[in-house]
Amino acid sequence: MNHSNSEKIYTCPMHPEITQDKPGMCSECGMNLVPAKQKVAKESSHDEHNKHAGHSTNIFKAKFWVSFILSIPIVAYSDIAQNLLHYQALAFPGSAYLSFAFASIIFFYGGWVFITSAYRELKARLPGMMTLIALAISVAYFYSVAVTFLGQADTLFWELATLITIMLLGHWLEMRAVSGAQSALKELSKLLPDEAEVIRGGKSEIIPLSELKKDDVVLVRPGGRIPADGIVKEGISDVNESVATGESKPVPKKEGGAVIAGTTNGDGSLKITVAKIGDETFLAGVMRLVAEAQSSKSRLQMLSDRAAYYLTIIAVVTGGITFATWLAFADPAFAIKRMVAVLVIACPHALGLAIPLIASISTTKAARNGFLIKQRLALEAARNINVVLFDKTGTLTRGEFGIDKIIPETEGNELEVLQYAASANSHSEHPLAKAMILEAKKKGIEIPEAKNFQRIPGKGVRAEISGAEVFVGSLSLAEDRGLVFSSRIKTETGTLAGQGKNINVVINGGKILGIIALTDVIREESREAIKTLRDMGVKTAMITGDTEDVAKWVAQELGIDEYFAKVLPGEKSEKVKFLQLKGQKVAMVGDGVNDAPALTQADLGIAIGAGTNVAIESAGIILVRNDPRDIAKIIRLSKLTYTKMIQNLFWATGYNIVAIPLAAGALAFKGIFLEPAFAAVLMSLSTVIVAFNAMLLRHKTL
Repeated sequence: MNHSNSEKIYTCPMHPEITQDKPGMCSECGMNLVPAKQKVAKESSHDEHNKHAGHSTNIFKAKFWVSFILSIPIVAYSDIAQNLLHYQALAFPGSAYLSFAFASIIFFYGGWVFITSAYRELKARLPGMMTLIALAISVAYFYSVAVTFLGQADTLFWELATLITIMLLGHWLEMRAVSGAQSALKELSKLLPDEAEVIRGGKSEIIPLSELKKDDVVLVRPGGRIPADGIVKEGISDVNESVATGESKPVPKKEGGAVIAGTTNGDGSLKITVAKIGDETFLAGVMRLVAEAQSSKSRLQMLSDRAAYYLTIIAVVTGGITFATWLAFADPAFAIKRMVAVLVIACPHALGLAIPLIASISTTKAARNGFLIKQRLALEAARNINVVLFDKTGTLTRGEFGIDKIIPETEGNELEVLQYAASANSHSEHPLAKAMILEAKKKGIEIPEAKNFQRIPGKGVRAEISGAEVFVGSLSLAEDRGLVFSSRIKTETGTLAGQGKNINVVINGGKILGIIALTDVIREESREAIKTLRDMGVKTAMITGDTEDVAKWVAQELGIDEYFAKVLPGEKSEKVKFLQLKGQKVAMVGDGVNDAPALTQADLGIAIGAGTNVAIESAGIILVRNDPRDIAKIIRLSKLTYTKMIQNLFWATGYNIVAIPLAAGALAFKGIFLEPAFAAVLMSLSTVIVAFNAMLLRHKTL
């Protein structure tokens, strides 16, 4: 059916069954609908290279059961069954054509799926397993039809019927396995609610998700799912964000806090201002990355694809030689059996499944552990990494100041020093001031009202607290007023300043109360991350634009092997090259924006702290949460994935190396022959082994 531009049909890229005649959002996943023509064009190009294009698990299931039932009378009326069981099948008018009739149904109903798939392979100039299956069943069927109507007895109908039935069973099991492996990813599209409760004109109303707009205010009740990315306008609750970030603990949310579509609200009610909808949301971004990862290939997958292609060529050539050879020594039926057995046994079914299934499982496993794989090659590279280069600010540290140490002039007065510092800074917006206020609130310290606040440019602040004049700021504030530090504070100050920490002095009524040392807060997770990497035999390095003192202190605190200080943003990629010139495989971990050149230069680029911005082009792997401990998980997953891929390649190729000569009749001198149906059993068995081995990856702990 053709449609004009005014009659365009729109469909969802993730859910093609959902269509409508106008632009909008998918009711299932919230992604923007696209013109169906664009989607179909893209899909048809992909279909040419996809052996299961247009197939579903239920299709193979139905075809298998029909073929299985029809195979029973075919086998019952075959010579081999009657000879083995020593019985004579019931004869009736037309019984000689019973096998032909049922085998034809099986061929055209059950086997046609292989014929059409082979056509797509040949059209794409990528002959593979479907080509071999189609060739095998076509030769067996048309030979049997010919000899049936020529009045000869040696047909291959029972071999054909059992062959197609077993092939359908194998493909059914394969698609169930693949579908199971990808189920966690498919569940992403089901995380959003179908409807949202929106507040308009002071009243709440339930609307379909597709009608939600930016800046709408939605009410999310306890236990409800958040319908769109947004900012909390009102309410306090804990939100379970595990589906998005991998963080198992509920995350506290209050006014001003960001929330992610698809996550689950806790016990409190939240009013949320919608910030992003449709394919702008975090969830949609994750789905795009998953789709990109699924379509990208690792080197091993490229190798298996090439191996499957060449195996197809070898099988056709070997089958032809086998047929010609046996035709010289036996009847045509026997020669065709041998050729069909070779074609079936050589089907690179297990080889074609070996890598993609593991790749699918690894993508799912990564998403469940809080990181997203954009490129397969990136995950593959992770296993060879021997040094991880961290950007300091925002990666190893929080990128925000915190209190490191309080040293009072009079011992035991730490809380008083902090109280006056927080009070004097209560009207300041400076990051150091905010850190002091936050620390005082954490400790439950009452903050007295400050009057006549005054900012002293480049030095600090002045305020009146309880009638006394209080100054908080740099050490020069004390020097300007002729104040002298005690020897103890002088010593401590010198040590802390040598570590690159920011020193603030607190002066009350012309006397020094004490000093407060502030620093960029080191993430507690960073210590564990560095230790874990060291235990794995991976070195660590740090890059920062901070001073030598700051860099040295952070490196010593965390046990980092090497650091680079005073590095400008444009010079970061040069430091990556420096490590690479020493023969090291480098993983660069940064925020994906300022560190883009370095992330691209590195052997593996990892963007950390992605938050709701998941579309970072410069990184091969993206960490959803700000947790450097996930770096070790990436390396572990890479090694596990590679090991499983090698094991599967061994099972798939080893099976073919042994089975092809056997099918061709290499042991004929000992009276050992491999029947086509048994060849199909072996081929399907190898596929099941490969699938089972891949499934074991799902239960590995990272």
